[in-house]
Amino acid sequence: MPTTAQLFTCFVLSYWATKMYLPIYIIRVDERTGEVFFLVGEETAVLIFSNGLWRFI
Repeated sequence: MPTTAQLFTCFVLSYWATKMYLPIYIIRVDERTGEVFFLVGEETAVLIFSNGLWRFI
């Protein structure tokens, strides 16, 4: 289950992705690490950490 900070960050990233007309292909929680994997467009992948911080991968 994602943390509150991850949910907020996911919402903000979803907002910006759809504002730029990019499709969101997958949002998945890694059960081992607790990180959220977020795939936007053809090649933009983002990891959202449990504290809500994120980075491109």
